[in-house]
Amino acid sequence: MAIAGITDFFQEIVRDLHTSLYLAIGGTIDEDSLDWSAKSVELVSTGIKILILLAVLGFFYWLAIYIVKKSRTRIRLNERRSKIVRSILRYIWIVTSLIAIMSQLNFEPDTVKATAKASTWAGIYYVLWTSSGQIIHKVLQHYGLNASIEQLLKNILSVLLLVFGLASVMAQFGFDIVSLVAGLGIAGIAVGFAAQSTLANFIAGITILLEQSFQVGDWVNINDNEGRVVVIALRTTHVLTRDNITVIIPNSNVASSVVINLTSKNFIRFDIRMRIAFEDDIDKAREVILQVLSESDVVLNRPETSATVDEIGEYGVFFIVRFWVKPAAVARMPKIKEVLRENIKRAFDAADISTPYPHMRLLMPTEQVYPIVTKPVATPTQLVTETAALKKDSKP
Repeated sequence: MAIAGITDFFQEIVRDLHTSLYLAIGGTIDEDSLDWSAKSVELVSTGIKILILLAVLGFFYWLAIYIVKKSRTRIRLNERRSKIVRSILRYIWIVTSLIAIMSQLNFEPDTVKATAKASTWAGIYYVLWTSSGQIIHKVLQHYGLNASIEQLLKNILSVLLLVFGLASVMAQFGFDIVSLVAGLGIAGIAVGFAAQSTLANFIAGITILLEQSFQVGDWVNINDNEGRVVVIALRTTHVLTRDNITVIIPNSNVASSVVINLTSKNFIRFDIRMRIAFEDDIDKAREVILQVLSESDVVLNRPETSATVDEIGEYGVFFIVRFWVKPAAVARMPKIKEVLRENIKRAFDAADISTPYPHMRLLMPTEQVYPIVTKPVATPTQLVTETAALKKDSKP
């Protein structure tokens, strides 16, 4: 009994599979018997029709590609535009082949029509996506914007085209796009509240890229962090210091801080301080300093350098030495200043110009040069005798 039940169970499964396969090839459940031979002939006929249609469409696709290839020079198509044209033709061939297959497989006319509309919208957005890079590049060149934001704009435009493309395609098949967009909007608001700092850094990053206050490669000072800008990302800005340390600064902090761009101009001025003794000649010291600056390969001749008295201090006369360098020398500025100080000190020594330092000098006069009149110092005994005499003389 149990074996017979199991046998009936598997036979029922086989019958269901048999019926399902028959329905899949175009049969109906209302027929008295399953006419496999008629349906097989019909299926083979449909397959032959599909192959013929695909062959015809393939021939026209090959012909179009051949014409584009032969007419490339005549119609002045570069390599990039030629690829776009071939991609469009390939897409048209695939879509028409799909619609031809669906029409032969007895799909509902509404389904075929919706597929054709959805494919058309998808093709339009595909063309916009493939040409968006060139459009953004031309816009950046026209308005003189920094090329650093090109990838950002490409990513944003790609996401927008993807979202609108999916919405347009889904709308052709009866999806409620309004409800979907509303749900995404609510989700976006929730995510925005949960990631306020990230969004603030993102918006600040876009602002930095658009304003072009500094670019990758500039030498900047941000919040006492001086170095070369190596990365301007959407969330952070990376600064490489002279010690080969990367400082990662959030873009919101960068946008709200004072940013000093040291390489925004063609040349930059720096200064150092040197001092000489009071007894030395100022004009001679100035001549020595300017000579050292003129011999330096880093210091520019134009604009002119200068060495002027900045202060007459307690331990000497202080010079402020101003010189100009190119932006490429900013990264080596501490070393350049050290070398200039060393060279100026050696030049002072060679010119017999002394460099003073904090000290105290005692001047002791001598009798031959500075005779000083002195009186003998009174002893205690003499003071007592003189006091007693004065008291005696004062009595009547």
